[in-house]
Amino acid sequence: MRTTGLGAGAVRVTELALGCAALGNLYHPVTDEAAHATVDAAWDAGIRAFDTAPHYGLGLSERRLGTALRDRPRDAYTLSTKVGRLLVPDPKGGDAGDDLAHGFAVPATHRRVWDFSADGVLRSLEASLERLGVDRVDVALLHDPDDHAEQALREAYPTLERLRGEGVVGAIGVGMNQSALPARFVRETDIDVVLLAGRYTLLEQDGLTELLPEAAARGRGVIIGGVFNSGLLIAPRPGAAYDYAPAPQPVLDRALRLLAVTERHGVPLRAAALHFPFGHPAVASVLTGARSPQEVHDTVEQLRRPVPHALWDELRAEGLLDPDTPVPQPR
Repeated sequence: MRTTGLGAGAVRVTELALGCAALGNLYHPVTDEAAHATVDAAWDAGIRAFDTAPHYGLGLSERRLGTALRDRPRDAYTLSTKVGRLLVPDPKGGDAGDDLAHGFAVPATHRRVWDFSADGVLRSLEASLERLGVDRVDVALLHDPDDHAEQALREAYPTLERLRGEGVVGAIGVGMNQSALPARFVRETDIDVVLLAGRYTLLEQDGLTELLPEAAARGRGVIIGGVFNSGLLIAPRPGAAYDYAPAPQPVLDRALRLLAVTERHGVPLRAAALHFPFGHPAVASVLTGARSPQEVHDTVEQLRRPVPHALWDELRAEGLLDPDTPVPQPR
């Protein structure tokens, strides 16, 4: 498994991590048994990094992940969660599926309240530790502070830095769907890691503009999420999702061109998409979600599948990758 230095509060990040949004009933319900079996399948496949958040199913993902890991040796895995959204009880909520406006098929028993204050960070982590059933997390990430950048920088970040110094958390960072603000965090703070979702994929490489070079220069690790761009790079077709909405025609056309190239080399598009981020030296890990053991097994199989260098060469020749975009070397 590949590792990379993550700074002063470093923890070991494995090459493939399990994103646990689906365990919070992302879009569709998942049973407790299926959630547990998914985590077990990931463990049996050698995956030792697990990422969750209070946002995922109003705490359901954290509770299920904590239950599934409860009998595992605590020092044998890396656990990350996030801060920035407090879960506040909502006496008006409670109907099944009420939270689908946020993407989760769970009763809306709570409201999410943005809070990047020092107190908000402490309260969020305390609640997460209780739901997870652990006494520490290995990585704490500021979750989507897009509209709260100044408070996150001035209040939330110093609080995480203090908690890291006290050993309450192992490493700290930021998790976002954009690359500009995380690049600012890399420049202006001593974060250990960035979770970048959807912005460094086979389809688009916005992360190359600033974030990845900054991270590489400063020895920060980047975890890449959303490598399938909401599923578009699994099965590109009309109506396929991109950034959680139907893909615009130009984006779909580009995905179909990528598919044509990978098929000519006998490689599934999802395998090329999974391998692609590892070409950059700042990339520590790729985070993929799963809602069943079968999805875990498929992801592991695709990562083990050889991808010939000629495929990357053709993508460059077709103008689908810039000539200087780093690509993985044959394994």
